[in-house]
Amino acid sequence: MYNLIYSKTLVLLGKQVPVTGIGLFRAAYGLVTLQEIIFLYYFNHLIFDPIPFIDVEFPTITLFLCLWGIIASFIVLGYRYQSALICNYIFWLVFINFTPMQRDFDGGFDLFMIGTNFFLLFMPGDRAFSLDNLRYKLSTPFTHYSRYPQTTVSVLAYYLPVLICLGFLYFDSAIHKMFAEHWRNGLGSWLPSTQPYYVSALDMSWLLNNELLEKTIGYTILVFQFTFIFFFTHRRLRVVYLLIGMGLHLGITLSLNIYPFGMGMLVFYILLVPFSFWRAIGRLLATKQPALTVFYDKQCPLCNRTVLILNHFDIFKCIDFKNAQDYAEQYPAMAAISPQTLLTDLYALDTQQRIYSGVDTYIQICLKMRWLAIVGAILRLPGIYTLAKNKYRAIADARSRVGCDTECLVVAPLPNGTWYQRYFVEMAAQKPKAVARRLSKILIAILVLQLNSTIHYGIVYRLDIDTKQNQFTDALAKGSNALLALSQTFLGIAPHALYLHDHFAGYDRILAITYTDPQGNEQWLPFVNGQGRLLAPNWGRVHSMWANIAVTPTINNVRLQKFIMKVTAFWGHKIGLNLNNTVFHIQLKKIDAPTHWVHDQLHLNFASPWVTIGTVKWANNVITYDLPNNINSL
Repeated sequence: MYNLIYSKTLVLLGKQVPVTGIGLFRAAYGLVTLQEIIFLYYFNHLIFDPIPFIDVEFPTITLFLCLWGIIASFIVLGYRYQSALICNYIFWLVFINFTPMQRDFDGGFDLFMIGTNFFLLFMPGDRAFSLDNLRYKLSTPFTHYSRYPQTTVSVLAYYLPVLICLGFLYFDSAIHKMFAEHWRNGLGSWLPSTQPYYVSALDMSWLLNNELLEKTIGYTILVFQFTFIFFFTHRRLRVVYLLIGMGLHLGITLSLNIYPFGMGMLVFYILLVPFSFWRAIGRLLATKQPALTVFYDKQCPLCNRTVLILNHFDIFKCIDFKNAQDYAEQYPAMAAISPQTLLTDLYALDTQQRIYSGVDTYIQICLKMRWLAIVGAILRLPGIYTLAKNKYRAIADARSRVGCDTECLVVAPLPNGTWYQRYFVEMAAQKPKAVARRLSKILIAILVLQLNSTIHYGIVYRLDIDTKQNQFTDALAKGSNALLALSQTFLGIAPHALYLHDHFAGYDRILAITYTDPQGNEQWLPFVNGQGRLLAPNWGRVHSMWANIAVTPTINNVRLQKFIMKVTAFWGHKIGLNLNNTVFHIQLKKIDAPTHWVHDQLHLNFASPWVTIGTVKWANNVITYDLPNNINSL
């Protein structure tokens, strides 16, 4: 097995492919992280306060969330890539392990995001669509952008994260699914979508009420997850897995209210897009002929850096930058301008042979770049144009020039200190076999950690095997637990046993909260509505808190009261209620979670009537409950 993995790794290590997908993957991961930080900021009192807005245990939490948001923005932009990812990794670890996030508000994808971040640390995410890529070029400003070769990376940068973060996860998930009756009946995607707590605002009844289509989807998911790890790299099957996987996770994102999980998984499919597609998109976006030719002073450091910056953001390749000293004389339209005059301004020539200079050149650059056209239009406005012209003139007249030949213009490039550069480029160039051997051993170690989790939770736990029957199995179980703690904390390797039979079996009642307003009318708290749906923005980890911890097949009154307290205090404050003068009513409705297909089950659950089972009151910031001792018997 080792020799097979080693030989395959050695071949793939030297195979170079475009870096486009890696850059987009990095940016998408950063955006998913950023949206989750914004979510945490909005719900910070609900999640982190023992009593929202009343007992604030973490007064500086918003400061740390803002710092984390800045780090996530750096990842999106590709700025200080390696440092930003290390900081982001630490933030995920700290927030998950030292706050109530994981215990009470599990987002369902936190560990997955940690594992993804770990692999991003070793990926060349700074090489495409990044400010770091621009920083490297700016460190050698006198090197024209055309002299940089097309960036390529090892195909392992694509395959390894997909293999481990998706392939291992899917296979683990499929094993767990085989123990669930509704999955064996082909209703794995149907059942959660019929439960009011789990659905989004979209009514997917047209799909849910088609039994054949739903079962086809359910069994397709099982086959897809069992086979993905073996065939996703196959050239002819790659697009098939790409389309099915995107459809699966896009469906989760749109139809269920666990959208962060759906988006987190969906971004991985950027890495499965065929490399030929990125090349085709590049050819499609690039203009066949530049719309503007700009002439600059090649001995002006500021001019050279400006050219590199503008070219970096010229997505559609609409502008061609040439130094005036070597190229201006090749254009007849520029003959009327003396060489000395050309060096005093930034000149441009469009396809109609019209000449522009100074601020007008920048206006044309913005307009011709297309996506910056609004900036060009703003620069044309009276007052702004005059101000920009005066500012440009002051900078242009004060700029410095280097009066020597190209030999003295050589500047040491900014070193690329990323781990990918160090281990996958520099070291692999010197000792490819040694790197391949090391990678093979690491891959086998991760495989062992994943198998430990799958066997521990997917087989031993599911089959209810007693590991304490002898000393050997007991010691083995304890060792397995130690490995699980390590791999789950730092690599995000965890059982992917979502929405199985042990989750829905007995889930026959749901709760909501209403209140009596100052006019004596009963209103729904903006949390769970009259249908039983959790309203936006109470999705993601807030949904998990209520639907997976507070209200379960067997309701624990202590946990339920804790979260009733949190929800009433948080939303009462948000909508401006005086808690001490408001009576909250706890509503219960019966629902059904069948393991066989039932026509229009979602609307049957929606239509089930509510019954008031108790009240909750606040007095002097202390809550009292008038609830049944055993809600499970109702």
